[in-house]
Amino acid sequence: MPYDDQQSGTLHSLSGSAGPTRRKFLVNTGPAAAASVMSAYMPAQAREAGQSASMAHANAPAIEGAVPLVLRINGKDHQLRIDPRATLLDCIRETVALTGTKKGCDHGQCGACTVHVNGRRVTSCLSLALLHDGHEITTIEGLGAPDALHPMQAAFLAHDGYQCGYCTSGQIMSAVALLKEPCGPDDAAVKELMSGNICRCGAYANIVAAIQHVRKNT
Repeated sequence: MPYDDQQSGTLHSLSGSAGPTRRKFLVNTGPAAAASVMSAYMPAQAREAGQSASMAHANAPAIEGAVPLVLRINGKDHQLRIDPRATLLDCIRETVALTGTKKGCDHGQCGACTVHVNGRRVTSCLSLALLHDGHEITTIEGLGAPDALHPMQAAFLAHDGYQCGYCTSGQIMSAVALLKEPCGPDDAAVKELMSGNICRCGAYANIVAAIQHVRKNT
């Protein structure tokens, strides 16, 4: 299981082998990782670009067989016409241009694409967008505000709960959902509920520490 301490320790032990050190790796990749955690700090220009992309899609040539759809994402309605086969993930990333939600395995196995639908976590790569007409959808961009990070985002920063950062938005979205789910108090219970989110860098111990910090302080 990915959150097993033994595997995490094995991954970290590789940092002592010949070649680039973990410190050098973090120095080189830290800014990108932090950018993923801090998606709530998206500049106004980027938000406007996303809105413009949505409007451009609405004015684009009709797609054969397209169907109307309203996706309510982060409190904003997006009136779209889409291919009925489009996944929720592709609509969020390609049509609405909110790219904080990541496409990892595209098979529902890694958790990088996790978003909230009506308050519950969903692997958006496995769900057709049409199933969510009018639903309340929250992505990492809607979780916090520039001057008020969600406590889970702040905890991931404080506990170094990321390395390359690619899985981080999905990890955070799952962690926030976990706060409202039945979960035992110990680390093992947290690992079980987070087992659908894979961190290929092996930052599991720090991710669990961040989650437990929020659980104990909110």
